[in-house]
Amino acid sequence: MKNVISVSGITKTYNPKTIPVHALQGVDLEIEQGEFTALVGPSGSGKTTLLNIIGGLDEATEGTVIINDQDITKLSDGQLIQFRKEHIGFVFQAYNLIPVLTAKENVEFVMLLQGRSQAERNKRVNELMAAVGLSDKMNNRPSQLSGGQQQRVAVARALAPKPTFILADEPTANLDSKSTANLLDMMAELNKQENITFVFSTHDQRVIDRARRVVTLEDGKIVSDDHRDV
Repeated sequence: MKNVISVSGITKTYNPKTIPVHALQGVDLEIEQGEFTALVGPSGSGKTTLLNIIGGLDEATEGTVIINDQDITKLSDGQLIQFRKEHIGFVFQAYNLIPVLTAKENVEFVMLLQGRSQAERNKRVNELMAAVGLSDKMNNRPSQLSGGQQQRVAVARALAPKPTFILADEPTANLDSKSTANLLDMMAELNKQENITFVFSTHDQRVIDRARRVVTLEDGKIVSDDHRDV
């Protein structure tokens, strides 16, 4: 299998000139196409920092992050924005939907930025809203959707530009048990059917139980890497 993410020697130090905080200390990690991986560990372990560095939302102090043979640590800010738009889908704890847009408009937003045709956008939105079970909520705004439904729209939005992989930061933190189960069922199905790579940062045991690989961080270092059949 091809590695879609290859992280090598990643360190991240905050406040290096005053009171240094070593968030990551020499992390190496490779993730293959189609993995369903959870980054876990206590608060302050570095898992969200690592996720943000993989996604180009934060800069490493040292080390390289190679995505699809491209070292993103060498890209300019403008190049990085373009690269993220084409290759990385994000799902956040807070959904981050645009409140004045409908569910359909939220899902197609990145494709608009990419200059995709209306026909292509409509086809993709229809496919994705069906996949997340919300075909009947196309014209609802976020305020008219439950938390679980908003997070499903957020997943559809992340998938819309056909990214190389999805990064999900605590995606179930604001959801009840039923919404969490539905969301995880949906993502696991997309992972199996379409070979979409998911990388989670999570405290949620329900997510951890579904993951086929669990990478545990403590004090900025990987302390275990468990591959398993789920």
